[in-house]
Amino acid sequence: MSETSAPGDGEGPEPVHIAGPELSDLSASVRRLISQSEQQARALDHLASEPFSTPPALQQPSAPEPYFILTMEGEAYESELDALSDWVDDFLLPVYGREITSSQPWCYQWQEHNEAIARLHVLWLAYQQHLDPEAGLAGVAVWTRDFLDHTLAQIRAANGPFAACTTDPQRPAHRVLPGPAATSRQDGHEQAA
Repeated sequence: MSETSAPGDGEGPEPVHIAGPELSDLSASVRRLISQSEQQARALDHLASEPFSTPPALQQPSAPEPYFILTMEGEAYESELDALSDWVDDFLLPVYGREITSSQPWCYQWQEHNEAIARLHVLWLAYQQHLDPEAGLAGVAVWTRDFLDHTLAQIRAANGPFAACTTDPQRPAHRVLPGPAATSRQDGHEQAA
C-alpha cells in the first residue's frame, strides 16, 4: 500500500511505496511501454528514410484508359462498334430519334459515316459516365443538356454528316459525302493532295 504524509504537516509528500507484486507488474508495464516506444521510433526512422508512397490498401484504383473508337483497330473496333450500335438501336433512337425530315436527316447506315460514329461514341461514353451513381441524381439531366442535345443537333443538321442521306422515311437513301481534301507541304506552301 502507499503511504503519504498528512497534508499540512509542513513536509513535502513522501515517496510512494508499492508492495512487491504490484511493483513487479508496474515495472513490467513500464518496460513494455518503453519497448513499444522504441519500436515506434525505429518505424518512424525507417519511414522517414524511404520516399513516400501510398500503401496499396489506401491507393485509389486506376481509372481505365480513355479510348476513342476511331483510334481502335481490328477486333477491338468491331466489338466497340457492335456495342455502340446496340445502344443506338435499342436506346437512343427509340427514345430520342424523332421524325426524319429534310431539316433533320438520318442515315440507316450511320456506321459508314465516320463523323457519326465518332460523335455517337463520345455521346455513349458520356452517357455511361453520367449513369454512374457518383454522377448523382441529376447525372442523366446533365448528360441530356451538355451532350445529347448538342450531338443530335450536329448529327441531324441539314448540313451534317447525313446531308445526302434519308430526308424522308419513305425514301431511304445513303451517301457518304467526301470531306475536304488533305493538304501536304510542298516547297513551303500548302497544296491540296
